[in-house]
Amino acid sequence: MIISIASGKGGTGKTTVSTNLALSIEQEVQLLDCDVEEPNSHLFLNPVIEKKEQVIAPVPEIDLEKCTFCKKCMDICRYGAIAVLKDNVLTFENLCHSCGGCFEVCPENAVMEKERSLGEIEQGSSSGISFIHGRLEVGQVMAPPIIKKVRSFTDPNLVTIIDAPPGTSCPVIAAMNGADFVLLVTEPTPFGLHDLKLAVETVRILDLPHGLVINRAGLGNDDVKIYAEKENIPILMEIPFDKEIARIYSNGQMVVDKLPEYKLKFQDLFRRIEQLVEKRGHNS
Repeated sequence: MIISIASGKGGTGKTTVSTNLALSIEQEVQLLDCDVEEPNSHLFLNPVIEKKEQVIAPVPEIDLEKCTFCKKCMDICRYGAIAVLKDNVLTFENLCHSCGGCFEVCPENAVMEKERSLGEIEQGSSSGISFIHGRLEVGQVMAPPIIKKVRSFTDPNLVTIIDAPPGTSCPVIAAMNGADFVLLVTEPTPFGLHDLKLAVETVRILDLPHGLVINRAGLGNDDVKIYAEKENIPILMEIPFDKEIARIYSNGQMVVDKLPEYKLKFQDLFRRIEQLVEKRGHNS
């Protein structure tokens, strides 16, 4: 089963839920940190890294001796990564999405492939958890290829927990698409509710089953609960606004290690997710 843990905004507690859930499940688990712009699951799990791998994307380089400046490569590019001038062709690597269209349409085979490093993947283990995360290289903006590479290591024999990026843009879609369940983490604040609504719209477009964890419960008002009830979204767990939990988190420690009662709560969360996935399977 693949559980993607997402939210509409950053700082709601996705990593807290992801790491503590992974440590609580009494099955073989892998955790994929797909928040490749700022991965932080490793700060809590402290995995032993065993393998590293670069993520490479092809970008165009023009052979001006072959080029006839026909502009077909420029016309097919929807990202403005190629500009054909009178006697020169400019390529902009940071705009290129590596779709390969320019290679295909060039009648003179003047478009050559050049490698660009987007980032790296690190694999390791921690407390019996198989751990994989991606790290976007500084200055690069193409997160989805790295997320897809991280997800390519998904083991169908393990429970897979994905720590997704915040927001509702392309990186989040890459981290959620194809999941068996999306666990949305929010907080009871106006910003939390606003961005939760965007996240719910996204998972519904993708037609993914989903439920809710309210972190820092008791901090604000009941608007998130009212919204969840109105939209028929199950609230699967509440984590209170608690000074001790905040202290544990700020020290880079695990809640389930310092407050053992929470291990049972995260195990109950996993059971409720299993039941919802099974129910959807029966209904479909």
